[in-house]
Amino acid sequence: MNKAAELTEEQRDGGTVIRLSGNLAIACLHDLPARLDGVQGPVDAIDLSQVDHIDTIGAWTVHSAAKRLDAKIIGADGDAQRLVEAVGALDEPMAVRPDKVSPFTRVVGQIGDAVISAGTTLVGLLGFFGASLVAAWGLIRHPSRFRVNAVVQRFEVVGVSALGIIGLMSFLIGIVIAQQGSVQLRQFGMEMLTINLVGRLTFRELGVLMTAIMVAGRSGSAFAAQLGTMKLTEEIDAMRTIGVSPMEALVMPRTLAVVVMMPLLGFYASIVAVIGGGFLCAVALDIPPITFVQRLREVVPITDLWVGLIKAPVFGIIIALSGCYQGMQVKASAEEVGLRTTAAVVQAIFLVIVIDAFFAVFFTWIGWN
Repeated sequence: MNKAAELTEEQRDGGTVIRLSGNLAIACLHDLPARLDGVQGPVDAIDLSQVDHIDTIGAWTVHSAAKRLDAKIIGADGDAQRLVEAVGALDEPMAVRPDKVSPFTRVVGQIGDAVISAGTTLVGLLGFFGASLVAAWGLIRHPSRFRVNAVVQRFEVVGVSALGIIGLMSFLIGIVIAQQGSVQLRQFGMEMLTINLVGRLTFRELGVLMTAIMVAGRSGSAFAAQLGTMKLTEEIDAMRTIGVSPMEALVMPRTLAVVVMMPLLGFYASIVAVIGGGFLCAVALDIPPITFVQRLREVVPITDLWVGLIKAPVFGIIIALSGCYQGMQVKASAEEVGLRTTAAVVQAIFLVIVIDAFFAVFFTWIGWN
């Protein structure tokens, strides 16, 4: 069985026959494939009568040589013949070709798949929100299970660590709003209305909205990556095994931290944006800070502040639940952690903008405009 494969060329009945002998298993082929490639036709047949053993690689080698040389395979026993025929069948072109799909049908199918995926994700997110409410009720009934240290740590990660980047972003946004507004209002000689634009836009909309987008990119992605990695390493399964609820231990501290910190960060961002707008008004429009503040108090109603503070915790719930939900959906590989993290950020920002539009219509309807 361990005899090396041998190749011999013979002349039979006026034609050339290649006789193979020995063991045609992969371990004993040695240079046989190269020697077969060096054979030049014409060859009438390849004789396998003296082959002791043949495996799939040997059968493929024989079949390839026979196909190239247009030779018949003779002398094979039953098992060798069936193996060579099976290998040859794999080399045949498929008789069935997939139907060609028109570009229109393919695009419509992709849109349909995206709609189904979005609907499935929305239903899953609503279910996750329900599970969060159940977990919150369980913590209310059993306060001893509430993890204060975890919440305080998330306060620092979500809030304190974000003060720098949110402050810089808000300051620059205030400058941009004031600069662009003043350029347009100067055409009508109403540069003073720049103060109205900065004050109302930052307190009512952009302060909390841009903060929500920043928190979604910072904290929402971090939640998805952290929980996704824990799910991948089976830490969450281990928590369930020892009787610890992942919703109470992991999701609720993060959700509570974002809900509490979002109004504070939104108010902070609005104040810094107003300072940025006031800075540009003082530099470019020669409006003194005292005048800026007095005018701001006159034109910005207190309802604008309430609008921002009411929207902030709702945005916080959306961001936290989107990040935690996507993180808990990780199942297969490390690559999915990245995909779920990206999905968490996109989903949170999209839902925040959609809910902000509903809030705008609602507050206008009740007269807070």
